[in-house]
Amino acid sequence: MENSLESERIRLRQWRDSDLDEYARLCGDPHVMRFFAARLSRQESDEQAALIRTLITDRGWGFWAAELKETGEFMGFVGLHRQDADSGIPEAPFVEIGWRLAAEYWGKGYAPEAARVALKYAFETLDAPAVYAFTTLTNEPSQRVMRKIGMVNVNQDFDHPKLPSDHPLIRHCLYKIAREQWCE
Repeated sequence: MENSLESERIRLRQWRDSDLDEYARLCGDPHVMRFFAARLSRQESDEQAALIRTLITDRGWGFWAAELKETGEFMGFVGLHRQDADSGIPEAPFVEIGWRLAAEYWGKGYAPEAARVALKYAFETLDAPAVYAFTTLTNEPSQRVMRKIGMVNVNQDFDHPKLPSDHPLIRHCLYKIAREQWCE
């Protein structure tokens, strides 16, 4: 039996080969990817999933595959990632929380529900002093999820180091929740 984390409606687990078609579909969806630098090709999507899977295997945690417990449907990912000191992101190194769900799962409270499970893991298992999240300034839906899980904007907007200086999404905001602020 594979290790997984669970909320009332969602299971966070290691990736499976059967997730790849759906992941490629959501990474190619212009609506889902509108706050990212570009949509991903099938090859890029598969490579990203393989890297995520390897990181989970090596560390025991990462951007877990999210599935709806009731049906077993793959929804996208929710989880944690390590941003290194040389990432170019303010406050790094830190544990980052992130999510990417297919559009049909939006507006149902799934992202904050699963993110709370990931936060619990970060604070109780990884003993992280704080968890951070970042997104482009115009990504209000993700910022809303950040606020719902208790994160606050630290007012350290920055230019994302992996985007060209003239990219319309270059400016990012940074959110944080410290262990003392976290309520299970």
